[in-house]
Amino acid sequence: MRSFTVGSAFGIPIKVDLTFLIILPVFAYLIGTQVELWANTLNNAPFLLELDTAALTDGNTEWYLGSVAAVGLFVTVVLHELGHSVVAMRFGFPIDSITLWILGGIASLSEQPEKWSDELLIAVAGPVVSILIGVVAYASLGLLPGAFDLVRFLVGYLALMNFALAAFNLLPGFPMDGGRVLRALLARNRSFARATQLAAEVGKVFAVILGIVGLLGFNLILIGIAFFIYIGASSEAQRTVMDAAFRGVEVADVMTPESDVKTVDAEDSVTTLIERMFEERHTGYPVVRNGELAGMVTLEDARRVDEVERDAFRVDDVMTPEVYTIPQFSEAMDALDAMQEHGVGRLIVVDANGGMVGLISRTDLMTAFNIIQSGGTDADTPARRASSR
Repeated sequence: MRSFTVGSAFGIPIKVDLTFLIILPVFAYLIGTQVELWANTLNNAPFLLELDTAALTDGNTEWYLGSVAAVGLFVTVVLHELGHSVVAMRFGFPIDSITLWILGGIASLSEQPEKWSDELLIAVAGPVVSILIGVVAYASLGLLPGAFDLVRFLVGYLALMNFALAAFNLLPGFPMDGGRVLRALLARNRSFARATQLAAEVGKVFAVILGIVGLLGFNLILIGIAFFIYIGASSEAQRTVMDAAFRGVEVADVMTPESDVKTVDAEDSVTTLIERMFEERHTGYPVVRNGELAGMVTLEDARRVDEVERDAFRVDDVMTPEVYTIPQFSEAMDALDAMQEHGVGRLIVVDANGGMVGLISRTDLMTAFNIIQSGGTDADTPARRASSR
């Protein structure tokens, strides 16, 4: 997500994604068009506020209420995520950031807790904060004079929405809070990876049901949430299985050693490069110039040159001079994370002195993963390390 930092709390950067700038005015508009509906809801049990709906919808008042209510709602979403974050930090899991985006908020943990009791407390912390906000807002309504209808509407709305936010987040839609609670409970008597797979399957079913409800009601927000849950459940389940498979496996166990790494010369033509790619079935090469590593070149780089001009262009003209590296004794999952972070398909593997000792690609990692999964060996055994080469 493309985001920028707007502040911090407890040392955690608070970021706003560009999609949030789209959804905020949409929420303000939707709330503004439904002020009378929400007022009638708040006038009934258990709130019984006796709000003057005519005053709330007079002139542009409903649009002001919609704007303030939307901002207030997302402020409470940040507090919800801070609930997760503070508890996570209490258990020793640093938080990279909290980001507001089109579907709410995300607290990014630097690492995933695998002790079921830790995850359970981290997962319920957010909904607990939302419930506390709802209780405080509801209790404060009794202190507000009846003449303050605008303020009472806003406080009542935030109380109602925070109760709803807590309830919705506790539904078993992994990777939502409820899904993480489910995973934590499942992990009490089974492996973390297996618990994740089971919670993810429940989450997918929940996402399909939610998506159908959204389609029948023409509710784009529910459809978006359903899509996010389904994709999130799938990706996190895959990630957890890979974490378990690659535990104890280092980059040096998976990489192609330097002696087997194929390179191209910076002075080769783009035509020669493409011919080599076809013959050797490679889509990316380290580029050397005068025996020194000069960059990386991929099929995408070569394709940017028109076919009739490929004889005139050198590899040096199309390659990427920036080379991403990873130490040879890093964990294999660190290599995959680095590839995703930099948007590349391969990394140069270096030793302690920065010298090239090999190359690792996404294909190397996927091949090793498939072999490990097929072999079924334990994480730290020599047999497993041998199988991943």
